[in-house]
Amino acid sequence: MSTPLPPSRLSGLFRRKSLTDILHNPPADAEGHSHGGLERHLTVRDLTALGIAAVIGAGIFSTIGNASHDGGPAVSLLFVFTAIACAFSALCYAQFAATIPVSGSAYTYAYASFGELAAWIIGWALIMEYAVGNIVVAISWSDYFTGLLSGMGVTVPVWLTMGMQSAHKYYNEVLALMQAGKPLADASAAQLEGYKAWNTAPELFGGLRLVIDLPAGLITLLITAVVYIGIKESKNASNILVLLKLLVVATVIGVGVFYINPDNWSPFAPNGVGGVLKGVSAVFFAYIGFDAISTTAEECKNPQRDLPRAMIYALIICTVLYVIITLVLTGMVSYTELGVGDPLAFVFQKVGLNWLAGVVAVSAIFAMASVLLVFQIGQPRIWMTMSRDGLLPPVFAKVHPRFHTPSFSTIVTGFFVGVPAMLLNMDLVIDLTSIGTLFAFALVCGGILVIDPHGKSDARFKVPYIDGQYLVPLVLLVGAVLLFVYNAAGIEEFRKALSSGYEEGRHYIPMLVFFVASLLLAWYSFRKHLSLLPTLGLLTNLYLMTQLGINNWLLFFGWLIIGLALYFNYGFKNSKLGLKKAAAR
Repeated sequence: MSTPLPPSRLSGLFRRKSLTDILHNPPADAEGHSHGGLERHLTVRDLTALGIAAVIGAGIFSTIGNASHDGGPAVSLLFVFTAIACAFSALCYAQFAATIPVSGSAYTYAYASFGELAAWIIGWALIMEYAVGNIVVAISWSDYFTGLLSGMGVTVPVWLTMGMQSAHKYYNEVLALMQAGKPLADASAAQLEGYKAWNTAPELFGGLRLVIDLPAGLITLLITAVVYIGIKESKNASNILVLLKLLVVATVIGVGVFYINPDNWSPFAPNGVGGVLKGVSAVFFAYIGFDAISTTAEECKNPQRDLPRAMIYALIICTVLYVIITLVLTGMVSYTELGVGDPLAFVFQKVGLNWLAGVVAVSAIFAMASVLLVFQIGQPRIWMTMSRDGLLPPVFAKVHPRFHTPSFSTIVTGFFVGVPAMLLNMDLVIDLTSIGTLFAFALVCGGILVIDPHGKSDARFKVPYIDGQYLVPLVLLVGAVLLFVYNAAGIEEFRKALSSGYEEGRHYIPMLVFFVASLLLAWYSFRKHLSLLPTLGLLTNLYLMTQLGINNWLLFFGWLIIGLALYFNYGFKNSKLGLKKAAAR
């Protein structure tokens, strides 16, 4: 990687696939179902359900509590803002889906607009997004499930409900506490649980203990099996789980409105803009389902019509539900009490409706399972598409002759999620997953600006063209004015950090990059009359990325470096597009 690439190889990094190449590598139904091709079972209803399954999950049952605690009732507006950002991206996804109705999602779209290197980067980022995101969901599911069992009087050995990494960490912390002569009462509940898990677990060798989060592994195995045996079975499971979730959410809203105290909505934004934006990663984590919908393009009955509709329907339904739920939660109890992992169950316990709190706890198990299902569907199809292009070994493109699913990729995905979920403690994964998602969304918006900057495509669905010549600079100017008026404290903090040296200023490097990108886009829009909505989508996603912290950026870049090493050692040499162009010369 350190050796400069010759000019011919350097140009190969930006080779783009034509629409004809994409649609015939292979065509969706070319091999025929009897010979192992993917099967078309999904309708617009099924696709909408998949989107809702991915979006109404960990966000509404878990992370919405901490976001409300930090931002107060105004977090409801953050959901609206994030939904608008997603709407720009969803429109761009929809146009790509109507133009390129094949599997691969943002990876395929980037290959058509930016070239092979960008496609590999986004494909690699999506692998991280799906896998790491599902590890979090599997661990959260395990916590809810074991908590439910405990409430029913069923006790599971603690060493079977915690990852080895967490148990070992807590065990050492308690030992250090004891060696310092402090009482065990000084240890937290989590530390004591980890200490107990490590002490009671069977010993393997060299002092290593068998501590695994067995429920997290089992739910991953079960979901992977459902995904493996067919898209029809997966969609049926998804539809059932989504129906259950929506019934519970409707019940929560219908009952909760009678316990709202409007005084709890004042102050509406107690911690200002900064407090509201602190919940960006948690809120956005709830909205990462659109990419997963587009990975199923080859299994849709009418992808060019149904994919765009499903994305918009899912976005509208989920946004309305999130805003209402946030207002209900912050109206029922003070936002200061919502910093809990199970906010929906908590608020009903507070008002004495323990039966409904129990219903919510049970429904959370189904909600988490449906999120696992959608992302376990998405990741194998991205691997399959990358393998078709020669960027991954051919075995990843293998389709099961009976079940018509990407069999090997599905098994690898299950292993890639299940084993870490059983062993590891992933602390930064929500922010890390959000960066991967925002990066994909930004590239998709940018891709529309590359292939159709003036809205002249003849695709069945396209982003409405609005000339951004004057509107993009105007929007940025209005945003800057509002920033100075309503967030003067944040601007002063930004100025002080930049003037105090690298250690403080490095946290604002992403924001500086965003400022430069904004000016360039404003200038380019003025010069080239770029389409307004994709440009705003690109700007919004870039801004949201700046809110996720420099440490998450560093982890993200570390993951990309690993991916680039794999690309230059395998993908670049075996790229079918590269080999085709070399043969033509």
